[in-house]
Amino acid sequence: MVMDAANKLGTYIPHFCYHKKLSIAANCRMCLVEVEKAPKPLPACATPVSAGMIVRSASDKAVQAQKSVMEFLLINHPLDCPICDQGGECQLQDLAVGYGKSESRYKEDKRVVKPKEAGPLVSMQEMARCIQCTRCVRFGQEVAGVMELGMIGRGEHSEIVSFVGQTVDSELSGNMIDLCPVGALTSKPFRYSARTWELSRRKSVSPHDGLGANLIVQVKAGKVKRVLPLENEAVNECWISDKDRFSYEALDSAERLTSPMLKQGNEWKEVDWQTALEYVAHGLKNIKHEHGADAIAALATPHSTVEELVLLQKVVNGLGSGHVDFRLRQTDFALGADVKPWLGMPINDFGQIKRAFVIGSFLRKDHPLLATRLRASVKSGAKLSILHASDDEQLINIANKMILAPGDWLAALSEVVVAVAKAKDIAAPAGFDAVNASDVAVNIAASLMAGDHGAILMGNAATQHPQASQLHAAAQWIAEQTGATLGYLTEAANTVGAHLVLKPGSNVQAAFAVPKKAYVLLHAEPELDSANPQAARAALHGADMVVAMSAFKHGMEYADVLLPIAPFAETSGTFVNCEGRVQSFNGTVKPLAETRPAWKVLRVLGNILGLPGFDYDTSEAIRDEAFGAGVLDLSAQLNNIAKNAPAAASYAPASPALQRIADVPIYFADALVRRSEPLLRTVDGATPQAHLSPALAEQLGVKAGDKVKVAQGAGSAILVAAIHAGLPANVVKVSAAHASTAQLGGMFGDITVEKAEGNI
Repeated sequence: MVMDAANKLGTYIPHFCYHKKLSIAANCRMCLVEVEKAPKPLPACATPVSAGMIVRSASDKAVQAQKSVMEFLLINHPLDCPICDQGGECQLQDLAVGYGKSESRYKEDKRVVKPKEAGPLVSMQEMARCIQCTRCVRFGQEVAGVMELGMIGRGEHSEIVSFVGQTVDSELSGNMIDLCPVGALTSKPFRYSARTWELSRRKSVSPHDGLGANLIVQVKAGKVKRVLPLENEAVNECWISDKDRFSYEALDSAERLTSPMLKQGNEWKEVDWQTALEYVAHGLKNIKHEHGADAIAALATPHSTVEELVLLQKVVNGLGSGHVDFRLRQTDFALGADVKPWLGMPINDFGQIKRAFVIGSFLRKDHPLLATRLRASVKSGAKLSILHASDDEQLINIANKMILAPGDWLAALSEVVVAVAKAKDIAAPAGFDAVNASDVAVNIAASLMAGDHGAILMGNAATQHPQASQLHAAAQWIAEQTGATLGYLTEAANTVGAHLVLKPGSNVQAAFAVPKKAYVLLHAEPELDSANPQAARAALHGADMVVAMSAFKHGMEYADVLLPIAPFAETSGTFVNCEGRVQSFNGTVKPLAETRPAWKVLRVLGNILGLPGFDYDTSEAIRDEAFGAGVLDLSAQLNNIAKNAPAAASYAPASPALQRIADVPIYFADALVRRSEPLLRTVDGATPQAHLSPALAEQLGVKAGDKVKVAQGAGSAILVAAIHAGLPANVVKVSAAHASTAQLGGMFGDITVEKAEGNI
């Protein structure tokens, strides 16, 4: 189109409805240009270029047309710039300077559009400003995959509305705010809190999912006021998820830990840093002296930075212990240290996949921006197959589905192995003779063998599965035989970096199964972040000393020391994203009160303990020691190929036992998001429910909204029941990572459900 040609040449043509990532609407007409031999101006965004075409974008005829459109757009605009949140960064305001008149000829009453309610994130209070560019509508349809906004009415009665009585619930909804060229859609949490020209802009990196979205953090008076996407085509394009955008609200949470605290006689007292760190050092030395270094363990979340993990390991190793781990939700550690999981390809290549098989992933909620790339691929003809225990709405056309209880996933993959072997006319691996491929398995095999650019992707649930290493072996064999790439949709911002820098002497499961005398927790809230909260809580309550390094007050019942460490906005550090890209960032605001960056706290602790090698002045020095100076891509050090051979499995015989599948809800995945008030008011931030299949609900006599008692291991929880038609009859979906389900056992395994007493 003429618009694209102009962009390539660096020629600016004014526009509102055009956006490089959205389809062409051509409904604002601001981009009218003069095309030689055309009788009237034509819209640049919808006019194809042709050889020899002469286009004038700034001729008298073109400019007059653009000015006429601007006059038309401003006829009904409320002209309330002084109170508009968009003031100072408004496309309409900018173009009105160049193409608007000093006064309007329109003397009639302006139209009024009633405010709308769209939920806790996006404000639709000033829809009279809307110029019907439909960017928000097209974004929902084309990128987010769900049309939550649409246009009703005709002419001057046109309005953008949500569906009757419904809010905007997409996990990407905040991008509509960025796309709106006027102040019709604004950010509810940011609303009326600062003017755009008062804000300092600082680059950062998302501390949440494995993509590592690039961010602009906007700051006023030492407070984070807003987070926006920093465009990077190779990573997040120009989008960020709502988790990335609104989690900053937790930085001012009432739960923030602002000074070191010690528990003395069951009472918490604030102390200074010197006292707290000497107490920790003394306690760790005592435990080492009395019980041996083996009695000390450190557990971090994969949301910790490279620098924090390097120093945490140095402290623990310096004390003589090898018990340091970050794989808190994992239960099968048989793959060994040679596997360092990653996406298996650059993120840009991920968007070019033609045939994908996703195993065990709540794709849309676990990896919102990777899901948008996969959605775009499928729209372009790619074929997606999934193996999972819950048929959730992914907003992507799925060619083949295997929806089975977690205990049957390996049997399902065994079928695909046999189907691939048969299709290629080769022998299946040893032990697969008795396996017969189902029609769905045959279709998945055929799909994977249908051409180039194939990928088999292991999701979070596959990594957390009790048979993760066997699932990996089967998936690896299928990938090798079909020419597909084996990749991992990694869980957290620094999962890949943690695999590179940490060398666990044992694993987290062993650290809880055989309780230690001392635990050092870095950003971790084990009752919410662990595969088995019951085991974690029991081990922590039995320990002589628990040191919790966190930005928030938590674990008050089992911790002995609370050390306030800085969240991502208040510290410098490095994350390695799912494709092996090294992304460093600086703090955007000063640490709150007595909060300190965790790497500095660990450095001082190492010095107090008298350990060598803790003389770092900057976080960059630690990063360079870990990876080498100037290294930006670590994909060559990553490896998804294991040595273990695939083993066949058959479907479990029918039994009355129910199996649990546990998702980690998008707004409970880490300490920061689970304290962001606006996110917790969304549909995804609601208290988890017990999702039952229609058959199970009927068998139990339970209706949606009834209360049920869910029991697992030694704990139980009373939850509200929801009916989920996409679950197998013997599967119950109960979310992890939430206080209401933290009394339950592992994320997988047998679970019992019964109707709770007192249901009306």
